[in-house]
Amino acid sequence: MKQTKIRVAIIKGIRTPFQRSGTGYRDMMAWEIGRYAVKGLIAASGISHEDVDHVIMGTVAADIATTNVAREIALGAGLPHHIPAHTCTAACISSNVAIINGANLIAGGGADAVIAGGVETYSDAPIKISKKYRRFLLDLTTFKKPKTLVGKIRLLKGMGLSDFIRPETPALSEYSTGLLMGENNELLAKRMGISREEQDRYAALSHDRAVRASMEGEFMNEIVPLVPPGSTAPITMDNGPRADSTFEKLSKLKPAFDKNYGTVTAGNSSFLTDGAAAILLMREDKARALGLEPVGFIRSYAFTGQELVDELLLGPAFAIPRALHSAGLRLKDIGVFEIHGAFAAQMLANIKCLESDSFGREKLGLKGKAGEIDMNKVNTLGGSLSIGHPFGATGARLVTTCCGRMKKSGAGFGIVAGCAAGSLGNAIVIENR
Repeated sequence: MKQTKIRVAIIKGIRTPFQRSGTGYRDMMAWEIGRYAVKGLIAASGISHEDVDHVIMGTVAADIATTNVAREIALGAGLPHHIPAHTCTAACISSNVAIINGANLIAGGGADAVIAGGVETYSDAPIKISKKYRRFLLDLTTFKKPKTLVGKIRLLKGMGLSDFIRPETPALSEYSTGLLMGENNELLAKRMGISREEQDRYAALSHDRAVRASMEGEFMNEIVPLVPPGSTAPITMDNGPRADSTFEKLSKLKPAFDKNYGTVTAGNSSFLTDGAAAILLMREDKARALGLEPVGFIRSYAFTGQELVDELLLGPAFAIPRALHSAGLRLKDIGVFEIHGAFAAQMLANIKCLESDSFGREKLGLKGKAGEIDMNKVNTLGGSLSIGHPFGATGARLVTTCCGRMKKSGAGFGIVAGCAAGSLGNAIVIENR
């Protein structure tokens, strides 16, 4: 992101409580969840609907009925129909992309205020019938449209009973490699020598931090309650963090991907999650004119692409140094880290890479390591592993939490980073002044 005369301010971030898929939001569509985040953001920031110029939302498992879910969210939140909205996707960094797209729209003079974020639900994930059954129905109704019964029966040629009764469930594997994300994480743990004990201790720490943060009200200013249809009881808290996820209990779980020699378990991995998050971005001078106090400014960002197997989950290690270079900063200048970590091994691997001289020289073109990271500055309120990871919404949660932590601690700079399917990486540098 090149420095311009227009500074992009982060005014406020709001999210719904994150819920394990199949629980709190099981009967809701994505747009319904998303509208709560946007309505809550508008209410919390105090802006007028007319002050919003554009809405951008990220998502991954899009429903074909609402392919431009950002538009449905905007309309559902009560925004005027003349405000444009569009949806973007880049797997687990989808809302990061939405935020940067919004920032660039503002920096380029195309908007004064943008709502950006994301939404995801796997409680209502799209499930397709088999490919042969789809082909049969399309030929029957759209393409061939035979007029006679005999012609219709001929379309059934080559189909078996399983084609009618066996659906295609949503794929969580990499299309290009065929590997599940967890399988790749297992390979990463083995390759980098990250032990089961290290993973379980990090997972226990993440849950402990998230439980404590919730109990101490750390998320009160970023969560908007949500009342599911047919219910009168509002959902007010994340239901992912578990106080009983102790190291002792986690260490007893069986491996999930390599049954014989694996170290990755359900306990040191994230879970399918539903939720939404939204950020209000604005020109600094526009914000000042409206009497709004920014909680941060976007200083720089970087997107990266890596090798598809060995580097799939190392997006933060590649993107953070690039974003820091663009900002004219070093790792030691950062006071707050919010790094997406769907797996304990992935988090520890990225830290290990950033602190590695050989990785810095061979992969980043540096003279040595990117620097040292104080783990007491990383995900101190929990992370994706414990709070949850709604694919399209996580980046906006990270930005919201990062700004809140920076304000509370007085840190001058924070960084948000994540990896994504397709071996992508992103990092955003945020400044607190």
